[in-house]
Amino acid sequence: MPHMKPFARRAAALALACSAVVGVTAASGAQAFAASGTGTGSTAATAFPALDPAALQAAIETRPSDNSSGALALVAEPGQVWKGSTVDSQTGRKIPENAHFHAGSISKVFETTVVLQLAAEGRIDLDQTVQHYMPGLLPDTFAPITVRQLVNYTSGLPNVDEGRPPASADETIADRYDYRTFDQIIQQTLRPDDGRPAPGPHFTPGTEQEYNSLGFRIAGKLIEQTTGNSFRDEVTARILKPLHLNQTSVPEDDPEMPRPYLHGYMTDDNGRAVDTSEQGGDPSNIISTTADLDRFLTTLLQGRLLPAAQQNELFTLPKDNEGKLVPFVGGSSCNKVACFGAGLMSTPLPNGTLLWGKTGHDDGYANGMFATRDLSVHAVYSTSNLGLDFGAPTPLANRLLTAVLTPSTSHS
Repeated sequence: MPHMKPFARRAAALALACSAVVGVTAASGAQAFAASGTGTGSTAATAFPALDPAALQAAIETRPSDNSSGALALVAEPGQVWKGSTVDSQTGRKIPENAHFHAGSISKVFETTVVLQLAAEGRIDLDQTVQHYMPGLLPDTFAPITVRQLVNYTSGLPNVDEGRPPASADETIADRYDYRTFDQIIQQTLRPDDGRPAPGPHFTPGTEQEYNSLGFRIAGKLIEQTTGNSFRDEVTARILKPLHLNQTSVPEDDPEMPRPYLHGYMTDDNGRAVDTSEQGGDPSNIISTTADLDRFLTTLLQGRLLPAAQQNELFTLPKDNEGKLVPFVGGSSCNKVACFGAGLMSTPLPNGTLLWGKTGHDDGYANGMFATRDLSVHAVYSTSNLGLDFGAPTPLANRLLTAVLTPSTSHS
């Protein structure tokens, strides 16, 4: 059986690789660059220094150790928007600022939004179990798992393709066009037919938190079963069209990239960069741009996509019966305690505020979108990731955050 495209993407710190800065411009009222949060749970505006183009440029210039061929980004504060992109080191051409890219696990936030909308409509009960909605989908040995536990990473489910030997770079590149349905991913993970033992649960549901992609494939199947429509149709009707995200698409099994696009590359076993821009995946694949993802995230945080009760799920970190955050296991993320709400990840800043957002990885791509809840600062990035370690943090994260948090020394 061929090696499958990796699906379990590990959460990574905020990262970015780009140069060739475009100056800070006035925020457009037509875009969702809000001056302060207006949705449920908004807090008083957090003070951040004005965006410094020179500092941002210095921060995002690609270093040899970044293992990236180029990137693009958008950073915004009230009244200011900065956009930047690099020269693609493989082609020698500047990457357009409106370039499309594979968003990877950022799609989990779109998926969570649809699940929460269905909950608000009374069509899905977050406290009801997977076993109730889809009898027989999970092995009988699995404890009941609620819908909420699927999207807040406390399901205890095994990882996608758990137990499969890691693919080499050449195998990953060769299989990049592979496409699997939600059902195929679920069944090939829980009931493998290639001689691997069937994986069991990692922990009792609700007692710990662990980054997991299988739960979102199950949630995707639940969306389709509940609505009778495809994942693509639901995301398009509920999010893309209402927000006019005209540069965002759910391509399903169509590997063609809309133009212009950021070329994704992976390094093969001989050290050669191979263009992996066209690739397969699963029904939750999303292709987008920095501007569209920024509009989506800011609109979501403003409370314009969800009623108050469901909006609160985004920021509710799971706790145990004593009111303490459950442990985060299976990796070094989150300082060993829960840091994910429903779909969204929280990242503390040195000034005491929290960023909320999500990273995402696909073959040749590493991305992220983050914002403070009051939208005092929000950022989206995509970089061509030459390596296989989808969850490796990068020094670019610290460089970018330092640039955002440090007051300008310019006298202009």
